[in-house]
Amino acid sequence: MTLAAAPRPVPTASDAPEGTGGARRTRTLAHDVVQALTQRIRTGEIRPGDKLPSESEIMQTFGVSRGVVREALSKLQAAQLVVTQHGVGTFALESRHDGWLRVGDASGAGLDDMLSVLELRLCLESESAAIAAVRHTPEQLAEMRRAVDDFAAHLAAPGETVSPDFRFHRAIADATGNPYIADLMRQLGPPVIPRTRVPATQMDPHERALRLQRVVAEHEQIYDAIARRDADSARAAMRIHLVNSRERQRRSAG
Repeated sequence: MTLAAAPRPVPTASDAPEGTGGARRTRTLAHDVVQALTQRIRTGEIRPGDKLPSESEIMQTFGVSRGVVREALSKLQAAQLVVTQHGVGTFALESRHDGWLRVGDASGAGLDDMLSVLELRLCLESESAAIAAVRHTPEQLAEMRRAVDDFAAHLAAPGETVSPDFRFHRAIADATGNPYIADLMRQLGPPVIPRTRVPATQMDPHERALRLQRVVAEHEQIYDAIARRDADSARAAMRIHLVNSRERQRRSAG
């Protein structure tokens, strides 16, 4: 995703004088970036699950230093508008209210937490796929197709597969026509994708590539069943996918 140009040039924080005045300038510039990104998230220009531009792209768009960008992203995380997965990227979250369900910080979560999230998804998404097979619209099916294709197009860059992976599962939740299922999936956000919880350096690149290919194949099976409006096959395909995901995580930890 690219950001539209900032409405007005903003001086870089590196030009600010050192000391208290420089710190104030940095905070002001970070506030400007936070306001602009918050507006784009809340208006839907940046949708839940979308990957935000890189730090370098935000620096160029807003004319600020890397320190300003990192402070702005930190503020957005504190506001629960984005989540950053180290080595993967920063993703927009659904705007939340106090008391809503939220998956914890993926970067600090252990295997037990990851498996608990997958168990939750097994309960939620297996039946969601069956319902989506019956209720989906052509537009919703087309969004699933785009997500599968986007995933397959980025196999060489694992970090770029997280957004289309979550989009696929979110599109299925939307296709149920049940606003509570759709809202719950959005609240969970990209941290439900196990890949965000495993450091890229922890897995052999060849093994990672094979796993991503398997995920694409499993998504294709889910998509095909939904496209055929075969509820039983869609439920089974989703269950197989999530059980396989659980076993892949167990093997990685072992």
